[in-house]
Amino acid sequence: MTLSVDLFYSFRSPFSCLALPKTLNLVETYDLTVNLRPVYPLAVRVPGFFKKASPNFIRYVVLDSTRVAQHEGIPFRFPRPDPIMQHKVTFEVAAEQPYIHRLTRLGAMAQLEGRSLAFTDAIARVLWDGSVSGWNEGDHLGRGAEKAGFDLAAMDAAITADPDRYEQVITENEKDHAASGHWGVPTFVFDNEPFFGQDCIDLLVWRMQGKDLMRR
Repeated sequence: MTLSVDLFYSFRSPFSCLALPKTLNLVETYDLTVNLRPVYPLAVRVPGFFKKASPNFIRYVVLDSTRVAQHEGIPFRFPRPDPIMQHKVTFEVAAEQPYIHRLTRLGAMAQLEGRSLAFTDAIARVLWDGSVSGWNEGDHLGRGAEKAGFDLAAMDAAITADPDRYEQVITENEKDHAASGHWGVPTFVFDNEPFFGQDCIDLLVWRMQGKDLMRR
């Protein structure tokens, strides 16, 4: 029997990006479906989060994500520009967030088509692998989406015509994410049990093996 796992993912989260190679390997290795469900980053979901966090929070995230990428041999650099429009000193988050709204709605559309893992992997490479500066310009995203079998212009048009449809998908994702018992990303949820972080994937596999996870 094919097992199923939800993966709550943020397009701004470095650890979400770093979880993708292992996630794709899981799907190739095991009789498993991963339902990637995009959510907005904490900067959007929890107003004032970064103002309340320790000053060491961001510094540690940068340090740890960079060394994880080096250890795993994953091409990695923080996106330029940042998907969130946020003041670098005050951490004030702008009211208008065109980048992250677009990315997350695109992810929601791919989710409705049942292909969000492939789409997100393609887009994450454009944002995070260090090969592109100005990922939001030109045809960078379009070429990335095309590699995964998507027409970015058609997706953008559909979302512009009915943004509420995709916002509703994101809202439901965030509701289920919160109900899972964790607030961070990436969070995998299997059989109502949350597994937070890319470093919990081995533990997730162990749990699924206890529920008859089979190799392909």
